[in-house]
Amino acid sequence: MTDDDFKAWLRSGSSRRVVLVEAQANTGSAEEDFWLSNRPYIREDTNIAYEACIAGGVTFREELSLTGEASAGFGDIELENADGSRDEWLTHVWANRPVSVYLGDAQWPRADFRLIFQGVVADIGDGAETLTLSLLNKLDRLNNPAIEQTLGGSGDNADELIPHVLGEVHGMSPLLTSVDQDYKVHGGAIERIIEARDMGDPTIVITESLASGSFRVSGGKVRGQITADVQGAKPGGTYTNNISTLVQHLVTAYGPSAQRFDAGDLDAAQLAAFETAYPQPVGLLMNDNTSVLAHAQSLAGSVGAQVVCTTLGKLRLIPLALPAVGTPVVVGPGDMVANTLRPAQRTEVKAACRLGYCRNWTVQQSGLATGLPATSSDLLGTEWLTVQANDSAVAAKYRLTTEPDQEDTLLLRTVDAQAECERRRDLWKEPHTVYQAEYYAHMLLTELGDAITIDHPRYGLAGGKTGLVVSIERDWLAGRVTVGVLI
Repeated sequence: MTDDDFKAWLRSGSSRRVVLVEAQANTGSAEEDFWLSNRPYIREDTNIAYEACIAGGVTFREELSLTGEASAGFGDIELENADGSRDEWLTHVWANRPVSVYLGDAQWPRADFRLIFQGVVADIGDGAETLTLSLLNKLDRLNNPAIEQTLGGSGDNADELIPHVLGEVHGMSPLLTSVDQDYKVHGGAIERIIEARDMGDPTIVITESLASGSFRVSGGKVRGQITADVQGAKPGGTYTNNISTLVQHLVTAYGPSAQRFDAGDLDAAQLAAFETAYPQPVGLLMNDNTSVLAHAQSLAGSVGAQVVCTTLGKLRLIPLALPAVGTPVVVGPGDMVANTLRPAQRTEVKAACRLGYCRNWTVQQSGLATGLPATSSDLLGTEWLTVQANDSAVAAKYRLTTEPDQEDTLLLRTVDAQAECERRRDLWKEPHTVYQAEYYAHMLLTELGDAITIDHPRYGLAGGKTGLVVSIERDWLAGRVTVGVLI
């Protein structure tokens, strides 16, 4: 069934909507499947009878953060329990179990139902006459530490996490693995050790082992702090430092194995287009318990993008930028529930932007070798290189400062950081408004990052203005969706 076919069905007044929920829970003795629906339905290929207990809810909300933080979508499903027949479900362990929700017609075979949500159960709650399954979309699977493997053995660093490098990093502190002056920079094969330094002195002699991501200081006794500049992981055997490929590698190779994404969880076409549009090189060092999702957002956020999942459970990287990418869908009063269009949020005007880039991962303000050039000492003692972009006219008009807070990125090159800094300045140097409206069922397939043109007689939108979808709240049972568009 095509999107157009599905939209036509959603518009139809004769459709008999059936919501199917396929979930898992631990009942104490085993992991069990639960088959739930809002009306009786039997799956024709397996003869599984879905339990018609869904009383309401089936609402899901997701949004792009206007300040850049990663945001996993969430939702609720209400289950009938007025007679207490499902009280036992409160004793089951539902948390972090997979859940999929499908929508279709009572007359359709299960294969024709449309996947409308894929994620995990956060918990189950008890109401007066209902139980509530609280859901988080698939991104929540990435809310686990990216690395957990420690060095092991009996040395002083046995309990330290093995570092991992994605892209290119400068000034990292490698992990000492033995008294023999062996150091580990990555938990696997790497592309290159650009340079190693002892107390900032780059003349030390090392023996590399690129296949194991390590090196040995072989030119005499170590005098002090060892640091290294490294080109790290080789996803699929090939080194890369672009954002899209590194995010895909991160979400499929890091974190608990049961929670990782696979190729089927990725929107390959969208991610390939993102790689073409955003080829800027980046570098990330992972050496603590930061989550996979937070690391992925740090990579994407370096160019003002965000990590999202579609209703089909596919990961995308969406730029927070205007104009929005793609051919816009034109909507007007006929697409909206009457009198629901309103300005929901107005952005803050900024007259300047300052970005940090090319991070020095180990700041050394003391303990450096004698005889280093002053420029080298200054760089080793500085965590971030910075660029700035101001608009004095905007600052005067709005009476704003031109000394903004620094926003840090994983970008490596000055040219890329300056271009991104100017882009952010230009985006936020004028106010933007998020216009929100409740739309009819044919808009239920809208996704974050879509381009929409609103043509409406209110709020200066007559003739049409195009913006970026930044928030969606779907009610699949009611056949309504509230969409926020940044214009």
